[in-house]
Amino acid sequence: MPAIGLVALAGCGLTLLAVSTARVGLVAEIVGIVAALVPVGTVVAALLWIDRWEPEPARLLWFAFGWGASVAAITALLINNTAEAVGDALLGHGRGDTISAVVSAPLFEEAAKGAFVLGIMLWLRNEFDGVIDGVVYAGFVAAGFAFTENIYYFGRAFAENGFGDSSTAGVITAFILRGVLAPFCHPLFTAMIGVGIGISVRAPSRVLRLLAPIGGYLAAVLLHAMWNGAATLGTAETFLNVYFLVMVPIFIVGVLFVGWHRRREQRIVARALPDMVERGWVDPADARRLTTLAARRAWRARVARRSGRRAARTLGLYQAAITELAFLWHSARLGLAGSDAVEREAQLVLALRTAQAGLVPRADQRR
Repeated sequence: MPAIGLVALAGCGLTLLAVSTARVGLVAEIVGIVAALVPVGTVVAALLWIDRWEPEPARLLWFAFGWGASVAAITALLINNTAEAVGDALLGHGRGDTISAVVSAPLFEEAAKGAFVLGIMLWLRNEFDGVIDGVVYAGFVAAGFAFTENIYYFGRAFAENGFGDSSTAGVITAFILRGVLAPFCHPLFTAMIGVGIGISVRAPSRVLRLLAPIGGYLAAVLLHAMWNGAATLGTAETFLNVYFLVMVPIFIVGVLFVGWHRRREQRIVARALPDMVERGWVDPADARRLTTLAARRAWRARVARRSGRRAARTLGLYQAAITELAFLWHSARLGLAGSDAVEREAQLVLALRTAQAGLVPRADQRR
């Protein structure tokens, strides 16, 4: 199945690349790729910063990015082109583009992106612990989608007007609008779905477990439609009003929300450490180096300098197992750990012990 999935992703990606190159030309496509790398790097770095306490498996993050860049993007291309053609036929030439941007794109693009997050929650439940995981997976899917979309938009701007000048809007203008002012737009939209699904997995009520993902999807569609509508139907003043009065405040609230959740995750780990020390799974002297991300990072850096990167990676596995175990206990206290909680605890304790045994001598770690 992983091989089939990779082949499918590659096929979708190559198809999109071929379509985009055919539309704008090879040189413009290369310019688009180079320009699109800058904003996507910023978004990915921010998402990795969010995902520090309990990092998601790298393979799943790559898969999420690939899903957005290929499957979600080609699905959106097919549906939006169809909606545009139907709109032109029913409402007159030129109207289909508006229908596609304001109605079709928000509905189906967010559905295609959110499908991956929902799939992770349904089939890889142990890799989905709450709101932060939902935001991270949704963000990576949206980052991949925006990367593919930006390649085309930047390439088209270069093909039509080059780099631009005082009278034409070329790739520099497109880059400022999409890469500087709004690199987080797609991740912000789809993060609403991630928040909804993240709330769902922690909700004790069956009604809330059903309604939270639906609410997240509707919020994503509304924000997306508002953004596209301001750019398509409104004036420059309308666009700026939506940007500064709606999108920027929501983004700031989102950043504060994520920061609060990171501090909450820290408290969950700190609360679990005394029990781990009492059971002999964690050395008392190590507990203080496990309660903050800065202390963990400094510990890994010190081990890497003294004993090499392999030892630092082993220490990272030890730290990750402790975090996973703390989160499992927290879920168990809430009654949300699932029927396999005992088995998962045994696996995490084994992983902790195995990593602990592979660490360098403890005196070397502490110096």
